[in-house]
Amino acid sequence: MTIGQLAQQLSINIETIRYYERQGLITSPPRNPSGYREYSDQDMKRIQFILRAKDLGFSLKEILDLLSLKVDNNSTCRDVKRRAEEKLVGVEEKIHHLQSMKSALNQLIDSCSGTGPGSDCPILSALDGKEFNKL
Repeated sequence: MTIGQLAQQLSINIETIRYYERQGLITSPPRNPSGYREYSDQDMKRIQFILRAKDLGFSLKEILDLLSLKVDNNSTCRDVKRRAEEKLVGVEEKIHHLQSMKSALNQLIDSCSGTGPGSDCPILSALDGKEFNKL
């Protein structure tokens, strides 16, 4: 299939496929006699793997690592599990940070009556002041 057909089947942009090629996540397929690159079902499966891993929060570098584990005869499920556990720790840290942000925003919102001039808004004063606690 052509790059356009592949992109359409995966509901992604052609440039995304080209980017994955440049990043070494997929190999550039050979060209047919008329000069078009012919992508295979294996290429589609590999890109689906990449997209699913991205949905779980893996970076492209981490995905490249996972893909290398997939083809490395010396890798084990434990190696893969460790990568997933590391990603989970990162996700939990992000959740904690987001919960802190939510709490801080709620405190700021509660401090403001929503009336009066913007220059007197306690939210702006808190963001401008030294008493504002960083997350």
